[in-house]
Amino acid sequence: METSLLLTDLYQLSMLHSYFRRGMEETAVFEFSVRSLPATRGFLVAAGLEQVVEYLETLHATPEDLAWVAASGRFDAEFVERLARLRFTGDLDAVPEGTLVFPDEPVLRVTAPLPEAQLVETRIVNLLHLQTLVASKAARCRVAAGDRHLVDFGLRRAHGAEAGLLAARAGWVGGLDGTATVLASARFGVPVSGTMAHSYVLAHESEQQAFADFARDRPNDVVLLLDTWDTERAAQTVVRLAPLLAREGIEIRGVRLDSGDLAAHARRVRDLLDRGGLPAVKIFASGNLDEHAIAELVAAGAPIDGFGVGTRLDTSADAPYLDCTYKLQEYAGVPRRKRSEGKATWPGRRQVFRRHAGDGTIAGDTVTLAGEPGDGTPLVQPVMRRGARVTWVPTAAESRAHALAQLATLPEGLRLLDATVPYPVEIGVALRELADRIDAGAP
Repeated sequence: METSLLLTDLYQLSMLHSYFRRGMEETAVFEFSVRSLPATRGFLVAAGLEQVVEYLETLHATPEDLAWVAASGRFDAEFVERLARLRFTGDLDAVPEGTLVFPDEPVLRVTAPLPEAQLVETRIVNLLHLQTLVASKAARCRVAAGDRHLVDFGLRRAHGAEAGLLAARAGWVGGLDGTATVLASARFGVPVSGTMAHSYVLAHESEQQAFADFARDRPNDVVLLLDTWDTERAAQTVVRLAPLLAREGIEIRGVRLDSGDLAAHARRVRDLLDRGGLPAVKIFASGNLDEHAIAELVAAGAPIDGFGVGTRLDTSADAPYLDCTYKLQEYAGVPRRKRSEGKATWPGRRQVFRRHAGDGTIAGDTVTLAGEPGDGTPLVQPVMRRGARVTWVPTAAESRAHALAQLATLPEGLRLLDATVPYPVEIGVALRELADRIDAGAP
């Protein structure tokens, strides 16, 4: 990932410069949260914490960064010197990655000297925003698909290399079974899988030769793409080829459908495979799929065993952004509250308490001041103290396990893809009273 300190907004450096000049370096508290959910979304899955921790641990200005700042003509020499010494020395608290989160809830809290806490805003929001978007959409795909196999195919149409890589990670955290992105496997341990492209078939003199060559060169992972020319004819080719390969000890594991009426093709291909003595061959479908298309195919009873989700997942096509914020909650021991029309914030350091119903499903959250007692399980937990980790930061695999356990607690209404009944999030009495005092001008 890009690590330059200059991967930020100019106004962060401008404010930092002023803070240094004015001696404004007392402790500040910032919190990341989401104001509202995208349309039809009933929940979000928090993701990206591991990358935030790595960013804070390694925060520093390189010689190249400092040279640019000095040459820009915007800042004085003292600022360049201070920037050279800057490291993250503060605290980080957050909900565990993979946790279900809702509007008005603190997902992450930074407590640090004001210049540090301010500077990291842009990159923290950048990291949490993308992965939370994609993990949330992946979770919806998981709900729609049930226990069917799900793989991320979206790298080539993601919005840049880092976005595609982190989307593969976030998709796995959100409940997918793997990705086609090789670097996500090497870097994050995401299971990697793939089939073949139409170009492989087109490069051969015949479809049967293409299938045979691919199977012999990939004998332990044979999944054949059927729709380069004629889907059902290709399925018949698979039936003819299978016994020849079987005599060589090669088993065809699956076939992929990528275009047309997937449900109709799947039924016809399933019939051809079964009648050809290949009931164990799985059918995998791809082609502009998302949770809604998957749900329709499942509801139609299409005999599809797995799905590849790509462009619409990695770009979160139907909801490409979150109305998320990283706002100052407290400075120099004094709670702060933004009162902008339509963008007001709740002041102070906050905690979320989650309640569960008797059947284990989540029943409601209360957002209150940190340190206040609450009914339920507190979600915001210590992660870093004085710039160093104080707890184990889960791997992507561990976050995925947590996310799947969280999805199992969703009440039926929130499992709907077009959820209309919001999850109950209550603002605690102590938090409301603090906001009222601030609004009234009391200290």
